Amino acid sequence: MSDVAIRVENVSKNFLLPHEKVGSIKSIFTNMVRYIQSKRSYETQHALKNVSLEIKKGEFFGIVGRNGSGKSTLLKMLAGIYQPTSGKISVEGRLVPFIELGVGFSPELTGKQNVYLNGALLGFSEKEIDEQYDDIVDFAELKPFMDQKLKNYSSGMQVRLAFSMAVRAKADVLLIDEVLAVGDADFQRKCFNYFNKLRKDTTTVIFVSHNMTAVREYCDRAMLIEKSKVVEIGSTDSVSEKYLRLFMDDSQAAASDEGGDRWGDQKIVTQKVTAKCTPENIVLAVDIVANEDFARPVAGFRIRDAAGNDITGTNTKQEQIELPDLTKGQQLSIEFMMPNVLRDGEYSADIALQYPDEVTVADWWNDAAKINIKKRRQLPYTVDPGFVVTVKS
Repeated sequence: MSDVAIRVENVSKNFLLPHEKVGSIKSIFTNMVRYIQSKRSYETQHALKNVSLEIKKGEFFGIVGRNGSGKSTLLKMLAGIYQPTSGKISVEGRLVPFIELGVGFSPELTGKQNVYLNGALLGFSEKEIDEQYDDIVDFAELKPFMDQKLKNYSSGMQVRLAFSMAVRAKADVLLIDEVLAVGDADFQRKCFNYFNKLRKDTTTVIFVSHNMTAVREYCDRAMLIEKSKVVEIGSTDSVSEKYLRLFMDDSQAAASDEGGDRWGDQKIVTQKVTAKCTPENIVLAVDIVANEDFARPVAGFRIRDAAGNDITGTNTKQEQIELPDLTKGQQLSIEFMMPNVLRDGEYSADIALQYPDEVTVADWWNDAAKINIKKRRQLPYTVDPGFVVTVKS
């Protein structure tokens, strides 16, 4: 039995865009010749070009890219909304798209009535909805509002109800196009916790997002699409970095005198990075300075092994630490400490200073510091946690 949930083979999608827009039936008859000519005059938009990928069963797979890159087009083709112009898409199992939550809801009906209406559209009997109703309402956190008309709900309330209904449908593959962006943080966390539970049931999740923190935290792998083509499929850290670099122009690439690949708008910069290693801990000391006034900076690091594989990393926002606003010329020192669980070898530390959105980069410095681990233990694995072995007779 194949372990592949979705296979995309050399898929392309083209749209024909007419040069002249016809706004009414009357305009067709009043200018028939011109209309016929306009039908023959169009340009081809290449939304996707020769995309190929395989997604394993039970994998949480991220798709990232700038607006207009083609990622939502790909998701709609996976959902069967669009058909490929060329190529082949194979999906094993039942697929449920969370692309347009709330389709089939009626604003003139109450929340409760919409639950039964949407349940019928999902294929549930009235008895099955009766049995699930309390769980649906509790998950959506809308118990006091179920007798109100849906048109009086906020957009966030509608998404919560729609999502709570959608997850009732038994699915092998879920497609999510950032539909949770309008939900509050607690509800988003609840949804992602639900997705994590699905992994145990080998449910596959495809997640399209602009939120690189969510991609790093939840996805096993990711793919970057730019200008309708696949740029990279790989680790979430590598794909996220390449995505962020798309927002930098050539003037924001900076070569460091100390070595390493460095880029960003340089409004705040890393002055110095020091790596200190003991048998117990690894400490990265990062000194930064503001070249301009800078509000709510985010500082982080990533550790890579000699082969360039991502080992670990975090940032102050992920650790729920808020750095102070910096004025021009102000300096700040930050220490990141982690247990020394790495095996013997040489590692590199990358340092990132970002804006609060974690998309715009002020100073990203690859190979900012070297970390040399010498424990005199030859383990074939990346992590050496320090084992305790007990033998009892």
